[in-house]
Order: sequence, then C-alpha cells, then structure tokens
Amino acid sequence: MTTRKQATRTTAATLAALLALTAAGCSSKAKDTKDDKPGAGGVKTGQGVTDKKIKLGVLTDMTGVYASLGKSVTQAQQLYAKQTNAAGGICGRQIELTVRDHGYDPQKAVSGYTELSPEVLGFVQFIGSPFVAAVKPRIDGQDKGLVIPQAWSASLLGSPYIRVIGNTYDVETINAIDFLTKEQGVKKGDKIGHVYFEGDYGENALAGAKYAAEKAGLTVVEQKIKPTDNDMTAQVAALKKAGVKGVVISAGPRQAASFVGVSAAVGLKVPIIGNNSAFSPQLLATQAGPALMKNYYVASPTEPIGTDSPAGKKLVADYKAAYPSDALDNGVVAGWTAASVFGEALKKACTSKDLTREGVDKALLTINSYDSGFGTTHDFTDPKAPSSRQTVILRPDKKATGGMKVVREAKVSEGAKNYTVGG
Repeated sequence: MTTRKQATRTTAATLAALLALTAAGCSSKAKDTKDDKPGAGGVKTGQGVTDKKIKLGVLTDMTGVYASLGKSVTQAQQLYAKQTNAAGGICGRQIELTVRDHGYDPQKAVSGYTELSPEVLGFVQFIGSPFVAAVKPRIDGQDKGLVIPQAWSASLLGSPYIRVIGNTYDVETINAIDFLTKEQGVKKGDKIGHVYFEGDYGENALAGAKYAAEKAGLTVVEQKIKPTDNDMTAQVAALKKAGVKGVVISAGPRQAASFVGVSAAVGLKVPIIGNNSAFSPQLLATQAGPALMKNYYVASPTEPIGTDSPAGKKLVADYKAAYPSDALDNGVVAGWTAASVFGEALKKACTSKDLTREGVDKALLTINSYDSGFGTTHDFTDPKAPSSRQTVILRPDKKATGGMKVVREAKVSEGAKNYTVGG
C-alpha cells in the first residue's frame, strides 16, 4: 500500500522530546476509566462515545511525501463511515471521523495525537510507524485506545492497543525473497541488492532480508538511502558493479521508479521487487512506466483494488461513485480494511455492551479469522504477532484497475512461517 511508513532520520530523542512537551496537556484532559457510564441500550461508554455518536481519530498524511496514499486511505474510511451510518450505524450510533493532516511532520503527528486522543474512542488510521512508536508509551500506559497504524514495522507489535493489519516488513521481505528464489531464478551463492530507507521501515525490512538470505545461501549487498534521495543512479551503479542477481526495494514510490528506470537505461537486467509502500499507480503515467511494467514486482499484504472478487468489485464501484475524479490504488484497500476491522471490533463490543476503550480492545482480541475480501485472513488474538504472514505478489499493469495485477496469490513461505517476527 503505499504509505510512507518510516521517518526521515528524526531521532528517537527528538520524538521523545516532542512527546514530553505535549504529554502534560493531554493527561489533564483525558478521562479516567472511572468516568465510564451506562449509555443508550445499557451499553457502557467512555471517551469518544455518546448515545448518538462514536468518534474515531484519523492521523494522516495529505500534504507530505505520501499524500496520495493518505488521501486514498482517508477517503475509503470516510466512505465506510458514510455507508455504515446510512445502514443505521453501529450500536445505534453514528460513526464520526475527525481527520488531522500531519504532512509526515513529527511535531504535527505527535501534537495531533495529543489533541485528538482525549476526544476519540481510538484511531482508525495513524500513518508513520516512528510517530506511532513515539506515542506508544502513552497509548500503553494511560490512554489504552485502539490504534490501527498504516505502517507495518515489527517494532509496533506487542501492544494490545496498537494492532498491525497484515504482515510486517520483515515477514513481507522474506516472502519477497522467496519469490525471487522460487520464481525469478535467484539461486544459492548469488548476491541480491537491498535498497532501503534508513529508519524503522527500511531496517525492519533489512532484518527480514538478512534472515531470508542466510536461509537461501545468498549475500545481501546493502544500499541505505534517505527519503529525500530521489535519484537512484549511484545505487544502481553500485549494485550492477557488485553483480547482484536480484534487488529488493524498501523505500517509497519515487525511489522505486528511479531505480527501475535507471536500471533499464544502464542494462541492469535483474528482477526487482519492492515492499508494499514502494509503488503508486500514478507512476505508470511517467517515463518509468514501461520499465515498471516489464521488470518490477510488489509484495503486498492483500490483493489489489482491482481483484476479481465480490468485495473488490463492490469497493471499486462504490469508491468511483463517491470520488469519480480520484484514482484507485491500494490505499483504498488499506483504508477500507482498517475501517472494517475497527467496525467489527465495535460490533462485538456492542454485543458485550461495552463501548469503552477497554471493551473495544477486548473485542478485537476475539477476532481470529477475519476475511478482508482481498485474499488474506486475519487473526487478532495475539498482539505480539502480525494479523497475517501471507504476502501477495503483484505486478504493475497499466490496463488493470488500480494499476496492479496478481502474479502470485497469498502465500506464506517456509522461511516466513518459521521466522520469529521482530527477531
């Protein structure tokens, strides 16, 4: 999906300082669990819930590097809320989304959380794993509201309140390298290149790459880059000189497009596969489009928006009707899936007559086989594990709805099956 899910090398200390500056303002406004009270229908309620509304927060990137993703994710969630409300809402209450654009700025992300947390039940979207990690102590310690990040770093696992949907970057990368070895001719003794963002996203993917390479008898040639590095000429030259037989890209769409385009120009003819955030269908209209369709693959936690399933067809039709001028991409799938998972937790919490934060958290822990309708099944019973270890391999295709087609359906490689996530 599309997401900028790691930081520009903003240090943990900087984020911690931002957190400290805003924590006092938040703690004075947050309600204590003793304020939880019976509401309409005898349902226990707390922060963000009234007899008529369930308020959820959205911390997104609408103006930063991943603006196209943030827009798609957010609009899909607004569509979910609109349709749910038209059908009567959940637990007799209307879903209300409060959106804040942090533009992938650390200070805006942390202050946005500080502002919204006392007012909402939880967060149906939070883009940026380092920002989620920065407020994790507060989420775990005092807030305890469910947060669904648009990020897949293994560092976010372990909390019963921060729940990653799909496989983490390390697992995804293991499955991607399995694809290179099983279906793209990479073999024992070969070198593979890994171009990755510094920070949480890239380094978690690198951990998976090293694990998979060791198991397969491969050597990883590393190329660490910054999110501001858009020209991949030097990285292509280095990996061509090293004689790599395949490349993994754990970066953003711009870097992937540059790498694939330059590789085609200089004759680096090896299979290239990116993590789920390393592609945007808008790239197919650029000069890199032909090269991307010829020699690029994407590892994804789900099938693409254009998948030939009832859920896929309905989402495409509904999204087009709601946003006729906007492009379809996998951010739509990610946003819809996150909203529907949160919605399922709300429904189960309603059945238990407990719409407090604690009640919703407990409800999610009972969901052990959620079918997203996009090729994968999710299990949320273990906070220490990603909801799925399955990865779908996609390929850019200008003719396909959303610009992607499936070349290998959801699969867990032996390496990913036996891997200790985050290890």
